[in-house]
Amino acid sequence: MELIGLLNYAVFMAIFIGIYSLLALGLNIQWGFSGLFNAGIAGFFAVGAYSSALLTAPESAVHLGGYQLPVVVGWIGAMIAAGAIAWPIGKVCLRFRSDYLAIATIGVAEIIRLVVKSEGWMTGGARGVNKIPRPFGDLSYLYSQLAYLALVFAIVLVVYWAIERQISAPWGRMMRGIRDNEDAATAMGKDIKARRLEAFIFGAAVMGLGGALFAHFNRSITPEAIDPMIATFLIWIMLILGGSGNNRGALLGVAVVWIIWSASEFVTDQLPTEYAIKAKYMRVFIIGLLLQLVLRFRPEGILPEPQGTAGSPEVKTFQKQESAAK
Repeated sequence: MELIGLLNYAVFMAIFIGIYSLLALGLNIQWGFSGLFNAGIAGFFAVGAYSSALLTAPESAVHLGGYQLPVVVGWIGAMIAAGAIAWPIGKVCLRFRSDYLAIATIGVAEIIRLVVKSEGWMTGGARGVNKIPRPFGDLSYLYSQLAYLALVFAIVLVVYWAIERQISAPWGRMMRGIRDNEDAATAMGKDIKARRLEAFIFGAAVMGLGGALFAHFNRSITPEAIDPMIATFLIWIMLILGGSGNNRGALLGVAVVWIIWSASEFVTDQLPTEYAIKAKYMRVFIIGLLLQLVLRFRPEGILPEPQGTAGSPEVKTFQKQESAAK
């Protein structure tokens, strides 16, 4: 019985690793390959989660939706909704740079969170959306968990493959070139604004898919799930720790941070109540300490971006000519 409980917990944790892998991959498209400092991940996560929930959940008097569409349609709708929301946000916010862009995207995410929380007629308010259908939900608990884990990992593999193909293509090399030397890319005739907007929308759509998988896994979604600590800053820690600009590093960072985050909670729950409450704060300390050590001794991350992949051939040629002229 104890072994079954541990297995259930391990599968539960693995599913969350898969869901957070999608969020980290989406952020890697925006930051790792394009240099866009998006600090509003929670907003796109929420848009994807609620969009899929409203499309697939049964009819309810407390929120919109109730269309009871297939789950796959909900997931596609989540990606489209997150990408559609990212378009006007990107048009307005991508004119900013670095920390100004971060402040703007944090503000947008907070607006989305407040709308979700206050507009009960649309999202159910604090009660959220419940009775969200879950694939393989009719199976027994353990088999349902294992089946959903296989589905999540299959989706992560497909998304990983698609991003790798896109990054290895001329578009990906161009994005690295824009990230590394915007002036050189402009001189080569690249449309900087349009390309950055593409990367922003692409990454947001992947984040929306992660939010949809989360909602269907929990069978409900409430405003508490859009906590910036869990749905934004923890993702940044995962990517920085694993290595931005490297999709394998992003996945590794998710696994390392989430295992530490979850395993430490499992350990602290075994302590007496008066110590367990205090010990929970050690999780944040451990993650912060680990991040500081990586930044001190390996600032590029555990698996850094491979050398020789940054920039398109045209931008590299321009940079060499510019250096020679100097």
